[in-house]
Amino acid sequence: MTAIAVTDLNKWYGTYHALRDVNLTVAEGERIVICGPSGSGKSTLIRCLNRLEEHQSGTISVSGVELNDDVKNLDAVRREVGMVFQHFNLFPHLTVLENCALPQILARKTSRAEAEERARHFLQRVRIPEQAAKFPGQLSGGQQQRVAIARALCMKPKIMLFDEPTSALDPEMIGEVLDTMIHLAEEGMTMIVVTHEMGFARRVADRVIFMAEGQVIEEAPPEQFFTAPANPRTQEFLRQIVH
Repeated sequence: MTAIAVTDLNKWYGTYHALRDVNLTVAEGERIVICGPSGSGKSTLIRCLNRLEEHQSGTISVSGVELNDDVKNLDAVRREVGMVFQHFNLFPHLTVLENCALPQILARKTSRAEAEERARHFLQRVRIPEQAAKFPGQLSGGQQQRVAIARALCMKPKIMLFDEPTSALDPEMIGEVLDTMIHLAEEGMTMIVVTHEMGFARRVADRVIFMAEGQVIEEAPPEQFFTAPANPRTQEFLRQIVH
């Protein structure tokens, strides 16, 4: 079953051609890692998948629903897709529990009791249940990112998008967030992850996609991608980042 289908996708910012004829198909349960140099279109692509960015041509379908100007379609897609950002986007004036419960109450009309019960469940799942009563400012960056993951999971998405989820973290905090994502992957969540964490890609990805200048340059299973990349630009990228 296809979770996401992207066909001939193009995106411009004024005269800047950010995405060029991108094609991508993601099966249910598949884990995709997207990598590439800064400015290659990775984050733009992932933000188009739940219409945080609008594309100008081509099509995007999520679970068979096309992303277009139809508000009903957009709502249907956003119910299916959770997103975790580089910067945690938590409400600083709300507790951890409230950050996880409030979106359910507002978007899904869940009762407060049910929303808080689900929030506690997912805080347990990301292994920070003891932080429920604290405010985001009292947590480490790694803990805040795990709250952001729990908040997304509370909405019961079928697909999770991660836009460089560890790039704003100190090195010692990266592992705890990646561990949380690995657990999600092992449970069969459909995931698309924009990251430079190549160890994570090797361990978790079903496919690694390399982008440059708004195009998909190469895609392959991790073993092939890291040991025998076909494209010279991929080879150069890996030389620069893999030590």
